[in-house]
Amino acid sequence: MTEATLLRIGELAERANISSRTIDYYTSIGLIMPAKRSKVNYRLYNVETLERLERIESLKKDKYTLDEIKNILEQWDHISPKKEIKQKLSELEKQLHALQREVKELEPVLDQLKPKQAKHLYSRLLPQTAACMEALMILINKGSII
Repeated sequence: MTEATLLRIGELAERANISSRTIDYYTSIGLIMPAKRSKVNYRLYNVETLERLERIESLKKDKYTLDEIKNILEQWDHISPKKEIKQKLSELEKQLHALQREVKELEPVLDQLKPKQAKHLYSRLLPQTAACMEALMILINKGSII
């Protein structure tokens, strides 16, 4: 990877839409790491760091603490050395968190449903949810084997 494809802290901050100071802090606590240093000792970050920052911000929106986020990211780092699997699992995790947010937003509406309406809704959603969870478990288990 050439220095042209690496991002300095200001460039990374702009692309991630967070402050340089936040990137400094995340680096100091080990949430992200620079890929290397430039000849003039600037920290240089790769595109994967940008993806990691997006994941961190997503988890923060879900009210995880930075310590919890660090543990989650460490678990993801150890799932598989294969980049494609890590990327797909990461995408699935983002989608799962988005779905969890949507469910939380719908809870007040669901609480107002009449019992018969709720039963009908849950009977339609439960098989799909179970199938999704089973597929995720299969992917996760395959990821830990590889």
